[in-house]
Parts: sequence; structure tokens; C-alpha cells
Amino acid sequence: MFKICLVEDEINLNNLIKNYLEHEGYNVIPKYNGKEAYEIIGNEKVDLWILDIMLGDEISGYDLIKKIRETDSDVPVIFTSARDQDLDKIIGLELGSDDYITKPYSPKELVLRVNKLINRIYKESIKTLSYETYVIDTSKRTIFEGNKEIKLTTLEFDLLILLLNSKSNSFSRDEILDKIWGNDYYGSDRVVDDLVRRLRKKMPKLRVNTLYGFGYRLT
Repeated sequence: MFKICLVEDEINLNNLIKNYLEHEGYNVIPKYNGKEAYEIIGNEKVDLWILDIMLGDEISGYDLIKKIRETDSDVPVIFTSARDQDLDKIIGLELGSDDYITKPYSPKELVLRVNKLINRIYKESIKTLSYETYVIDTSKRTIFEGNKEIKLTTLEFDLLILLLNSKSNSFSRDEILDKIWGNDYYGSDRVVDDLVRRLRKKMPKLRVNTLYGFGYRLT
């Protein structure tokens, strides 16, 4: 599970983004000022930083990225700012940021940018996933248990990856419909139950828990 440090002094926004990222399966460390974030740089492994430029204390996002780059030249960094100015973006890029997003922004847009960066920077490490005795190759879309290949349909494989990437997170049937079938699907949400049933049958070691009246969770 990839670890993200989210540095944002607006508490409500911090909590909102944290929830969105955790729903995608990320481990999120929330920090509400520059001093808190500064103290963990170099002392805790972080796979991606999200830094608000203007924080509520004497340490800015610019100060943080300078310190981060002293200890890790490759870890991806996304800057956020309420100021949509070319100079801010230029300074951010010069200091080593990988992306820049202007407030107000959609949490879904930020999550998409995070996913894109994670996939690009860590593509080798996320090619293969494992669960119990199953080995899942996400690029080839194959699953093996020992020497035996387990054949899944496209939808079954997409559901498996969704659950694996967000292990222990709960998904409602509507959320699964949106992520697997797309938001233009207008059929019954009972197709989700059928898809889960088929996946359980093919991979009986998957611990897909039913949350009655809500949805499912992989543990």
C-alpha cells in the first residue's frame, strides 16, 4: 500500500481529500501545518507528497520540497495552491515538483493525478500483486495459483483489482457499478452481487465480506 503525506492546513479539505485517497487504497498521513510535515521528512518513508504552498505557519510548501529533495530526489510531489499564477508553477517545477493543481479543485481530479503519478513512478512495483496463494499480473491481466492459471472475465478482473487496491475499504453497490460499469450504466445493482458470486467461485480464498444492505469489502 502506497503511503501519501497530505500537507493541507484547511482541516475540512484535508479530511475530505484523505477520505478520497483512502477510498482508493492509499495510506494517508495528514499534516495540518509545515512544522508537522517538516519533522517527518527523512524519518518516515513516503511514496508521494501533496503540499499546499501557503500553510498557516512559517514553513511553506516551498520550504518542505527543498527539504524533501535533500533526502529523496525521486519521490513525486504535487503542489496545491489557491493562487493560479504562472510564477508559482514555475517555482514549483524548478524546486522539483511533478504536478501543480489550483484551488478550488475536484477531489476526484486530484485522485486521478495521484494515480497517474503513482503508476508512472512505481509502475514496476505495482505490476504484480499477491493475495494468499494468488499471483496477479496487472499488466498482462493474468492470475496464477501455483502453475494453474485462473481465467477471469474483464469485469471480474476489474472488480478484483478494485478490491485489492482498496483492501479493507468498503464499497457500496453503486460505487462498484460506477467504477466497473461506468456512470452511464442504468441497470439493476444486483449485477454486482452476481459478479461477486462468480469471483468468489473462481477464487475461493478471497475474503470478500458482504456488508448487508450496503456492499462489499475485501479483507
